[in-house]
Amino acid sequence: MMKDETKPQNPEGASPASSAQQPQTGHLSRKTAAIISWIVVAFMLAFIFYMSSRSGNDIDHNTGIFSAIKEWLSVQALALFGREVDVSPVGHFCEYLALGAALANALRFHLKPEGASGALLVARPIDALSKWAPAIAAALSSVYGVTDEFHQIFTPGRSCDPTDWLVDTIAATIGALICYFVLKKLRK
Repeated sequence: MMKDETKPQNPEGASPASSAQQPQTGHLSRKTAAIISWIVVAFMLAFIFYMSSRSGNDIDHNTGIFSAIKEWLSVQALALFGREVDVSPVGHFCEYLALGAALANALRFHLKPEGASGALLVARPIDALSKWAPAIAAALSSVYGVTDEFHQIFTPGRSCDPTDWLVDTIAATIGALICYFVLKKLRK
């Protein structure tokens, strides 16, 4: 009796050995998903930099939908509190909430799920989530918040405000945790 020496094929036509080299995340390969995740992070960083380079007057009148949202929030705050209230922390919160979530999502492709020792090695298996991704995402976002506040010193009508940095850090932490728990729920 002759033994068939061909390797079994998976549904996509690749051998099991090549499948092990390219783990899948849904319909995307792990590598493609990681690249897309880092593109989202880069977009968020660029967006935050762009908004920080706008003067106070630009943000109030020349940033399209963002000016309209800020105006609407100002009107709502005036109605609620009976006086004008600075609503710029809401913008900071939204930006850094998205950045924290995007960073946690991107970092999950590079952190070992078991813990911090050797954490910069590629995570295996993809089904496991690193508990360190949200913490590292929050820390990196917080550092970016410091550079963002420093950047605003050089922007007319803007200032370096430690309270904004605190809002940035809290928002990034919340965003990273939301991302972590949503991904954890989706994996069950």
